[in-house]
Amino acid sequence: MGKLVGAVALCCIAVVLSVAVLVSAFLGGSAPGPSAPSSDAAATARGGPALPAGWAALDQAAAATCPGLPWSVLAAIGTVESNSGQSTEPGVSSGANSAGAEGPMQFEPATFAAYAIVGPGGARPASPYDAVDAVYSAAALLCADGGGSSGGLRGAVLAYNHDTTYADTVLTLAMAFGDDPSVDGSVVVALSFAAGRLGTPYLWGGTGTGGFDCSGLSQAAFAQGGVVLPRVAQDQFAAGPPVPDGTTVRPGDLIFFGTGPAGVDHVGIYVGSGFMIDAPHSGADVRVESAHWSGLVGATRPA
Repeated sequence: MGKLVGAVALCCIAVVLSVAVLVSAFLGGSAPGPSAPSSDAAATARGGPALPAGWAALDQAAAATCPGLPWSVLAAIGTVESNSGQSTEPGVSSGANSAGAEGPMQFEPATFAAYAIVGPGGARPASPYDAVDAVYSAAALLCADGGGSSGGLRGAVLAYNHDTTYADTVLTLAMAFGDDPSVDGSVVVALSFAAGRLGTPYLWGGTGTGGFDCSGLSQAAFAQGGVVLPRVAQDQFAAGPPVPDGTTVRPGDLIFFGTGPAGVDHVGIYVGSGFMIDAPHSGADVRVESAHWSGLVGATRPA
């Protein structure tokens, strides 16, 4: 699988700047202060690309107004908040949700009024329900809160929503979108589940109650999107389908490690840009870490 390792490394080099910003945000710790989590709009993003047509370009254009802000963070926030405007929940296209938030980026009215921007072709006056205005205004808010710097990005996301699981999910999905803007909705669901378990203790044989082991985490994550995986890493590897040797792995692929195809002993969920979420070993927690472990056996693309 040497070609696969080379492909992953090439992917890292191609996006090293945005990855550095996002990884720094993960390592920057958490801000205190609980808040109600955002609606689980990401859970509805199944079947086909998670981002609707034109949304990646919109996020990229809006992020360009804040040097250093990864466009994929806007994509991730939009996905978590409203499935990028596709959610039919109250407050997305009209009205407000139970917390008073409005529009695809779920602004509180006072916050939108403070940071409202009429984006190119947006509504006049600026409207939180207009996708262009909402995304450009979100970029302005994140930028004001320090989102244009690696040291300030996590704090800016936490200022957007103070829940630490929200921030973990947004930053995880941002890595995935940055690596592959066409990432499938079922992958978004699996990665969102795994991101929500960051910090959960490793537990041998764990499938969620009290903790996870590596294959218990991958099995549970993909089950959220309706993908059934066997219980143990060796069987998950055998279930395939395999990612062909020499092919770049994509977000949501499972990557396996061990002594060989018949000796698989670890699995991680590939997030993008050379990183994975896994439950590594006893005494550790579920975490985001480098996927460049020794003993790479191969990768699969569950479906």
